[in-house]
Amino acid sequence: MPFSPAKRKDTLSGILFVAIFAAAATMIAEFGVIKNLGISPLVVGIVIGIFYANTLHNRIPSAWEGGITFSGKKILRFAIVFYGFRITFQEIAEVGMEGFMVSLIMLASTFILGTYLGQKLFKMDRDTSMLTASGASVCGAAAVDGCPVRNDCDVFVPGPLQRGGIRRDG
Repeated sequence: MPFSPAKRKDTLSGILFVAIFAAAATMIAEFGVIKNLGISPLVVGIVIGIFYANTLHNRIPSAWEGGITFSGKKILRFAIVFYGFRITFQEIAEVGMEGFMVSLIMLASTFILGTYLGQKLFKMDRDTSMLTASGASVCGAAAVDGCPVRNDCDVFVPGPLQRGGIRRDG
């Protein structure tokens, strides 16, 4: 149990570690060059997470893993839900039919392309490919990234807040 009295300090240290990463992503996204390119803190955070997962993840105390996992599984999911509350039906109505059609085309094309690439390029089974593509098209990168997938194909893809990077199982 991550918040048991014996593990509480390490769990909070892991959560603080993730919070520092999030703050760094937010601050980096405010740099002039990054801001002018329109790169969001989410994208910066994903890049930092990829770098972390493939280089530094073995250099932090393993006891912090409970806090890092808690951040990736619980806090990130709540954040995605709260982010969704920012959009109201009035805002949807304000974009009109043109905005609706653009959204529909983007959703459909992301789903179709994601499903195709998942099966052909990443060798996922049809259901996993469709699940991942629907998550990316409907919810975006934040939602898909917060939910690591392990399936019967030989690929494990964790979110950036989880340990391990992308690997092939032997």
